[in-house]
Amino acid sequence: MITGIDLVEWQLRVASGESLPAKQDQIRVRGHAFEARLYAEDVPAGFLPATGTLSHLAFPDTARIETGVRTGDVISPWYDPMIAKVVTWGPTRGSALKSLETALEDTEVAGSVTNLDFLIALTRHAGFRQGEVDTGLIARDLEALTAEAPADPRDLALGVLGLAGLAWPDPAASGDLGVALWQPLARRIDWQGGSALLALDSAISARVTIAEQHHDLAFRNGGWWIDGRPHKARIVAHAAGVSVFGARHLHLVPLDPLARGGSETGGGLTLSPMPGLVRAVFVTAGQTVAAGDPLAVLEAMKMEHTLTAARDGIVAEVLAKAGDQVEAGAALIRLEEEQADA
Repeated sequence: MITGIDLVEWQLRVASGESLPAKQDQIRVRGHAFEARLYAEDVPAGFLPATGTLSHLAFPDTARIETGVRTGDVISPWYDPMIAKVVTWGPTRGSALKSLETALEDTEVAGSVTNLDFLIALTRHAGFRQGEVDTGLIARDLEALTAEAPADPRDLALGVLGLAGLAWPDPAASGDLGVALWQPLARRIDWQGGSALLALDSAISARVTIAEQHHDLAFRNGGWWIDGRPHKARIVAHAAGVSVFGARHLHLVPLDPLARGGSETGGGLTLSPMPGLVRAVFVTAGQTVAAGDPLAVLEAMKMEHTLTAARDGIVAEVLAKAGDQVEAGAALIRLEEEQADA
């Protein structure tokens, strides 16, 4: 990006017996470049690798994108969870970094948790912008870099329309909306973590009520207006639900009416955070453990992860052994229930 030289091509040529095409003093460096690595990983959980199906993946044409996956591909535990490298160039460091920030904002990915929000936050970090970078930067400012901004209520209102099948480029082509007499057609929209009331005047006019707050939406001049103002956001429906790509990426997963909720474990169960291979188990039934004691080692995505006890207790069951291949969420160790105070 800063020399115009394809170093991989040079490596292949030299490996084939050719000499280097140029000498060091013939190479000119021009401008600045940044590379951000988009990973399927759970940043709040300590940057743990994640898996999932990329139900939607799109990149802007304003950056160099190096990737080997596309929409519909699976991020599995058998390979590195990197999704893509997003690379930008600019005549100055500041312009190159601004281009990277914009390219990341315009990157759309759904179906797996990623480090995208973290990367965007890093491009906006005051010290990073000024070049004040060292190996302790992330640890020092981790709380600020991983802080989750609240969702824009207008994006959430658009997401509700998306779950109803209406917020597409041509909402009037959404099909039969049903019939209501004397008043707008109303229905409740539920998703994981929330619900809303949707009142439809037509396919291009609606009111969304979330937590007793009303938002009026209208489709005008090829775009959505919310509460009397145009709102730029892209709504995408995919296999995992609906995503709204605006100032902050928002993903809504519809509720499965047949799904049954599980009970809270209260720290008594140690679950596998991802699909992987149980490399070692350090405890046996009846053993007393303290919070933080290592229980097992899970190998996934070329890394080993030590799983520790969430609380003091006695091991009731060991549900996996070294060499077992387990799925995400599989129970590995169970502690005896805590005794209630007399």
